[in-house]
Amino acid sequence: MRVFYHDKCFDGASSAALFSRFYRERIRNDVNFVFSGLLHRAGALFDENHFDGDENVIVDFKYSSSPKITWWFDHHQSAFLSPEDAGHFEQDQSNQKFYDPDFKSCAGFIAMIAEQRFGFNPAPVAELIKWTDIIDGALYADAKTAVEMKEPAMKLTMVIESAQDYAFVPRLIPLLASMPLAEIIEQPFVASQLPPLLERHQRSVALLQERTEIKDATLFFDVSDRELEGYNKFVPYYLHPESIYSVGLSKSSFRVKVSVGSNPWAPSEPVVNLAKVCERYGGGGHARVGAISFAVDREEDARRASHEIVAELRESVRNSKLS
Repeated sequence: MRVFYHDKCFDGASSAALFSRFYRERIRNDVNFVFSGLLHRAGALFDENHFDGDENVIVDFKYSSSPKITWWFDHHQSAFLSPEDAGHFEQDQSNQKFYDPDFKSCAGFIAMIAEQRFGFNPAPVAELIKWTDIIDGALYADAKTAVEMKEPAMKLTMVIESAQDYAFVPRLIPLLASMPLAEIIEQPFVASQLPPLLERHQRSVALLQERTEIKDATLFFDVSDRELEGYNKFVPYYLHPESIYSVGLSKSSFRVKVSVGSNPWAPSEPVVNLAKVCERYGGGGHARVGAISFAVDREEDARRASHEIVAELRESVRNSKLS
């Protein structure tokens, strides 16, 4: 069984772990799981040739209408690439494809569906579900908690988001399904990653402090000249608690990314649906956080989009003050 999950994402890895544990316990246990990460990038998101399992599963990622996909779970508002895909999902009669954008995390959604419809007991993975909801739903008490990275789950998030070895997260997923988080971060292949990443985290805080500009409660920063795509997304709000929105431009080997977010602790409620904003540029996400991926040779297009979105968000803040 090949399980495709949102790569470089704690919820993606946790969702793969939850699904595999549920499937082994409630459907069949004579199965070999192969875990494959998916990333939002410019162009086609799926390659049919990769759907080569006896069964193929997608969790915490966009919908595919391929007949080779037998299970699907997602909670992103921008779950469908086209109206045709949405229609295909609505017509599905398998009772194996599920969607609810109101859930904080896909892992939590999988646990609920697995318990209610298939008799799965989520109690042994309650810690994983709790922290996936906190991390993906930005349910931290404050920005300081989100940035200090003290909890095992937050350290694991940092490692997952920064992983360069494609075998790392597939190796981690079975542990997430079976082991306390505090024990996972003590595993040598995980523990060895932490010191350089924690040091990098401190450098990224300093860089974002230097690069971030704020106007009309909207932050903008461009770190596309640095290898910093896996930065902690709460740092801008830690540095500028008065902010409502943030837009960041970053670059990796395979994409230029425009990250669009809202401050979970903002002094006033965000009113712009950021998923809808990102969808106009080919991206997506949730109402409160989204992203757009551009091909590496379209950096200027990404920069132009980021500036347009910043202008739009700043205007919305100004208008809200007038109303």
